[in-house]
This record gives sequence, structure tokens and C-alpha cells, in this order.
Amino acid sequence: MLTSAERTPERNLLDRELKDLLEHAVEDLPEHYRSVLVMRDVEGLDTSETAECLDISEENVKTRLHRARALMRKELYARAGMTRQELFTFGKTRCDRMVSAVLQRVADLVPGSAIFSDSRPIEPV
Repeated sequence: MLTSAERTPERNLLDRELKDLLEHAVEDLPEHYRSVLVMRDVEGLDTSETAECLDISEENVKTRLHRARALMRKELYARAGMTRQELFTFGKTRCDRMVSAVLQRVADLVPGSAIFSDSRPIEPV
């Protein structure tokens, strides 16, 4: 199947909607959180540069950034009309496969590991 490098109209529409959603969520943040979020996540300033620009401590920058991201996350979930549990489901079958794969990897790295209660090999994923 041949695919085009050109962006589809549907993809362009989705990108614009996502951009609008993010812009509104950022605009709705209180100013003291928004300024830190923009400086750190958009402009790429580090913690000390942001602290210097805003004349606040680095600890304050870290706290405000953490709170800004939490508010953004809450707002985006609310606008999407979903909860984290609905959005990021982790089904039983997938969980079982993941656990098996991790335990097998540990067993491969640590021969004779006491992680397993029996000597049965774990089925590969």
C-alpha cells in the first residue's frame, strides 16, 4: 500500500483542534503558573533561567511547574470528557502478558533467581 507524505485534511483538522485545545488550557491557567509553564515547556528555559527571569527561587519554579502541569492535565481530561481510568485502561490479558515478559527478563538476567515459586518457564510474549 502506498502512502503519501502529504498531510490529509483530516489530520490537519485534528492538529488544529488539538492546538486550540492546548492553547485554551494554557490560557486558562493562573498567570503565575502559565508564565512558568511557557518558559519551561514552550521556550525551553531551564529552572535557573526561569527563576532568574521571574525573580523567584528555583524551588518555586519547580512547584509552580508541577502545579501548572497538574492543572493542565485536569483541564484536558475535563475537556475530553474522560477520566484517566477510561483513557488509560490496562486490561487483564495485556497485564498478564506484561508481567510474564518482565519476569522472564528478570529470570534471564538473574539465573537461579528466587522470584519464581516453581521451576516452570514463563511463556514468551
